[in-house]
Amino acid sequence: MPEKERGKKVDLVIVVDMLLTGFDSKYLNTLYVDKNLKHHGLIQAFSRTNRVLNSAKPYGHILDFRNQKDKVDEAITLFSGATAEKAPKEIWLVEKAPVVIEQLKEAKKQLDDFFESQGLEARPDQVANLRGDTARATFVKQFKEIQRLTTQLDQYTDLTDEQRAEIDQTLSKNDARAFRGVYLETAKWLKAKQDKTGGDLPADGETQAAIDQLDFEFVLFASADIDYDYIMQLIAKLSGRTDQTPEQREMTRGDLIRLIRSDAKFMNEVDEITEYVHQLELGQRLTEEEVTNDYRRFRAAKHAAELNDIAIKHGLPSEALSGFVEDILGRMIFDGEQLTDLMEPLELGWRDRREKELALMDDLLPLLKKRANGRDIAGLSAYEQ
Repeated sequence: MPEKERGKKVDLVIVVDMLLTGFDSKYLNTLYVDKNLKHHGLIQAFSRTNRVLNSAKPYGHILDFRNQKDKVDEAITLFSGATAEKAPKEIWLVEKAPVVIEQLKEAKKQLDDFFESQGLEARPDQVANLRGDTARATFVKQFKEIQRLTTQLDQYTDLTDEQRAEIDQTLSKNDARAFRGVYLETAKWLKAKQDKTGGDLPADGETQAAIDQLDFEFVLFASADIDYDYIMQLIAKLSGRTDQTPEQREMTRGDLIRLIRSDAKFMNEVDEITEYVHQLELGQRLTEEEVTNDYRRFRAAKHAAELNDIAIKHGLPSEALSGFVEDILGRMIFDGEQLTDLMEPLELGWRDRREKELALMDDLLPLLKKRANGRDIAGLSAYEQ
């Protein structure tokens, strides 16, 4: 069943039989089971809820009205290869909330101890003062564990007020959001450096494995509630604020920027949105549509300026370079012959032209990958080494 727009999704599907084998929706959160299941049928049914969506849904919920614990254990054992010594519930059953809260406290203590070992306070603004890739990679590994545990706690619907207070005391929502922002910046930088060098970072095996998993983990730092339209709504509200002092407005602006930086969804666009918010003149009372259009113009002008700077640096006509880039992004294909045509007016020998092409692609590669927004550009890999 294909995904629909979020506002057009069904709230409830009643399944009799075969739909379970073909129904696949990342938004499916809870499965109510009132049918005897076993073996592959049980695994298929339960697997309908395990499609990771984002930080709001890292796993699904199963409500079984047939008391099939033995059948579940049998199926999990059969299909996971678990031995009798390793209980199936260790594979599929999450811990109770108090246990996870204690795990969160321990993970936060480890993060605090790590910062202390670096001579720093355990604050988001101190991450920039970490020295060396090993320290940055260690921070990424340790905070990812904190994020995993807080994400897990977000799934519990029966938390008491005391437990919620305990969680907030361990790591407040504001600190968590700020840490997520610097985590994403640091992790993205480490991943880009590793991809560019083609080698491992100077870290222990466990930390290196955490870096290797970053492409997958980034999606867990994206919120279903914070999308592009929502950000445009917040910016529109910010533009119309007249009931605050200048200091309060800057604080509101800062809160919005931290929100944007804490969500992996905006990783490739975060600098542009942040710059736009910084330059936004407050008190204009812009509508959401006006903000969206104004931001698009701002981004287009920024993109044009970036390409113009590269064109000047390499002695190329700005319009020709812009057309070259637009064609690549339009087809998501890099054509080496078009690069040759682009360099033709420079009238260089083959050796000099090759050096010029490599120098140009060094500048264009990060720009192309950023504007591709996670999509692969065919033929570009030859310049990624």
